[in-house]
Amino acid sequence: MSHLTPPRRQLDRDADAPVPDQPEEASPTPAATGPEPAAETDTRPTDDTPGPDPASPVEPEPEPEHQTEPDAEPEPRPEAEADPGPQAEPEADPEPRAKAEPGAASAEDGTETETETETADPGAASATDAPDNPHPLADPADPGAPEDAAAPAAAAAGAVRAGWFRGRRLPPRAAAFVRVGTSVLAAVFVLVAILVPDRLDRLALENFLRLPVEALFLAIVLLALPPRGRRIAAVVSGALIGLSTVLKCLDMGFYQTLARPFDLVFDWVLLTDAADWVKDSFGHTGEVLAVIGVIVLVVAVLALSALAMVRLANVMARHRAVAVRTTLVLGVAWITCFTLSVQVAGVPLATRGYSQFLVNRVKYVREGLGDADVFRKQLAVDAYADTPSDQLLTGLRGKDVLFTFIESYGRVAIDDPKMAPEMDATLQEGNARLKAAGFAAQSGWLRSPVTGAGSWLAHSTFLSGLWVKNQQRYRTLTTSDRATLTSYFQKTGAWRTVGIVPGVRKAWPEGKYFGLDHIYDSTHLGYQGPYFSWTPVPDQFSLEAFQKLEHGKKNRDPIMAEIILASSHNPWSPIAHIIDWKDLGNGKIFYKIKKEGTNPTEVWKSAQRVRTEYRKAIQYSVDSLTQWVQRYGDDNTVLVFLGDHQPVPTVTGGGNTSRDVPITIVARDPKVLQRVSGWGWTDGLKPADNAPEWAMNQFRDRFLKAFGPQEASQAQASRKATVRRTNHSGSSSQG
Repeated sequence: MSHLTPPRRQLDRDADAPVPDQPEEASPTPAATGPEPAAETDTRPTDDTPGPDPASPVEPEPEPEHQTEPDAEPEPRPEAEADPGPQAEPEADPEPRAKAEPGAASAEDGTETETETETADPGAASATDAPDNPHPLADPADPGAPEDAAAPAAAAAGAVRAGWFRGRRLPPRAAAFVRVGTSVLAAVFVLVAILVPDRLDRLALENFLRLPVEALFLAIVLLALPPRGRRIAAVVSGALIGLSTVLKCLDMGFYQTLARPFDLVFDWVLLTDAADWVKDSFGHTGEVLAVIGVIVLVVAVLALSALAMVRLANVMARHRAVAVRTTLVLGVAWITCFTLSVQVAGVPLATRGYSQFLVNRVKYVREGLGDADVFRKQLAVDAYADTPSDQLLTGLRGKDVLFTFIESYGRVAIDDPKMAPEMDATLQEGNARLKAAGFAAQSGWLRSPVTGAGSWLAHSTFLSGLWVKNQQRYRTLTTSDRATLTSYFQKTGAWRTVGIVPGVRKAWPEGKYFGLDHIYDSTHLGYQGPYFSWTPVPDQFSLEAFQKLEHGKKNRDPIMAEIILASSHNPWSPIAHIIDWKDLGNGKIFYKIKKEGTNPTEVWKSAQRVRTEYRKAIQYSVDSLTQWVQRYGDDNTVLVFLGDHQPVPTVTGGGNTSRDVPITIVARDPKVLQRVSGWGWTDGLKPADNAPEWAMNQFRDRFLKAFGPQEASQAQASRKATVRRTNHSGSSSQG
């Protein structure tokens, strides 16, 4: 029998009349007349009525052209099942009841049927639109069942599965609770994603009690669109909200470490560095698990955002009148609160912060895309590129010049009231130590391009004379022929240029760009002791290694050295302490010192303890350096030491936006400091609050000018003028 052909109906007969040409035992159940078709057609399981017994075979209605003999004689139908009762309507057509099921489900849930039909499961739709089942009790899994019985039964099963979230398998109250709870959670998720700030220090309850204009705008758009457009807009807007949420999470991490937001153009390479850090800390397995976890988390956020927006769009469509009125009321409330600047706990109630966040992001991306051209133009300008080598750095010929960076040595170490007393004592002791050895010092301030991290950007800014604020600029610089301060020393041929870089544990091809004849990384300093968290080699040992490998050699050429002191690198726990220089040996003594140190996991539970350990680390680095100068310095020693950037916001307090770092020049020869006397720097190791503040990229050219031949002649003329004024004053007093 074709699926498109309705079953044939036999003529009404007397119930007692025998069926012609039909064996009596072939059909033990009489032909259904009266109310029996309606009773058999309704196969939906309900709470009160059990479904058909799958063990009871049902004989399809015989047809003249398809007569088959049953395999086994079926058992007679029970009397109670055959009799539908007095309430059944005779000649009931099962088709209206089957088509009315979606509506009945909607009525049961208390919702309208418009959106239910739009978002229904395909299985539910097929159950609604399927043709009448001529064999309502046939089992589709039974090979002996008619062919056209399987599709309606499968459709009915699909309808049951699709209705799980609409109360088909839950009591009405539980279904309503799930439905309302899901909608509420979707609304909360979207609002939190819009309102959440991109900085951890701004995560406060009052920031989530605001009315965002962006949510009202989305509601207006979704209400105005037709069903298909509404679904597309909900998915797209939900995905965008999810992407912005991921971006805000990245911003939180970057603000905590670099005190700036994540750069969508330049910072992707830093994620690779983060993966390398995880690998170094937890091994390859930890790296793989971390990467997988991040990917799964990002996909989950995007999917949840899209599903939440689709859910809210469907709710608004089902309750359109209420949604329109609510949107209008909230829109008027937003305009009123924004106009009157209504605030809750000091936070504006009406906000448009999310749209401003997106606008700023677009602005940053646009600037980032054009930054490469701007930097290339700056790269081509070098005031000393054509200066002959015999006219470079003439004021330092014969001197050992040491450019030393102290990791994370920022202005906060000197200015913070909780650190200042101890740091002042350290700097005063250093001053006394240097004066006792015949040295003098002058100090000022430099503004670093980075804060929290990114030391290599600060180093290249200081040495190149260019503002290297991102990784793209750094790569462009280190692949160019731009001369650096260190390469100018190399260009003269009057110095041997070396690098002491204990923080470098891998290949560092950029070292050649900086004009260093030889580089000593962590594996070439002779250190056999333990790591101190991130720090591969303690500062005192690094300086002693420099003395043994280069500075202490006899009959050598003058040295220009770039030295990186890394003991003050985050996380500042555990840290080493000064020991007798004669006991350093190969560094194994530091195993005992490390055991006596603090545990970084415990330290980072308290911001105050972090600041305390940071201050101790800076003190250790400064003490190591001043003691080395006192111990090994001579008349030809010129030391320039500075911080590379401020520490992370946990130390600076978050609200401190200064990027200043101290810089100091130390020399025993008074002629060296006379050349920089016009800079206005402060005497000693501690710069005054009002000492000059320069951008870090300005130092290179100022230094080259101060110690070049032109500056030397000017200094000599200034000294002669001073002598003449003194002689003139003496003659006048005698007269």
